Amino acid sequence: MIDGLLIWIGTHQAATLWLTGLSVLLFVGSLLSLPLLVARIPEDYFSDPLRQRNPFQGRHPLAYVALRVMKNVLGWLLILSGLAMLALPGQGLLTIFLGLVLSDFPGKFTLERRFASNPKLLDAVNWLRQRGGHPPLLAPTDAETRRAP
Repeated sequence: MIDGLLIWIGTHQAATLWLTGLSVLLFVGSLLSLPLLVARIPEDYFSDPLRQRNPFQGRHPLAYVALRVMKNVLGWLLILSGLAMLALPGQGLLTIFLGLVLSDFPGKFTLERRFASNPKLLDAVNWLRQRGGHPPLLAPTDAETRRAP
């Protein structure tokens, strides 16, 4: 198995170089962009039982569509990059999580809340927010507990 891999690498040096460069680029890009994206998530994003209002809604219709397309393209690129980072160096699950937050699709709200209910993932996100001086995100159950009389 390893011999076959070494032979493939030897015969496909250009592809190996490109894959290595892509891996390094994804790793560095995730290290730089994830803290910035995590800091922009509102504190009650997952704890609010209603969907968040779209921040692009009051704009010109053409700008609204262009911004939504760009946001979704970035979200899906993050999801694909996160999937690649599950095998390559990088923060795979965190990148997938942020890609889900940025993209729009049916069932997104439920899936986001399920991800946010994972204590390890929420701790990682809140650690990034704490390093940036932002308050921690509230877990979905936190808000439901607070609203109970």
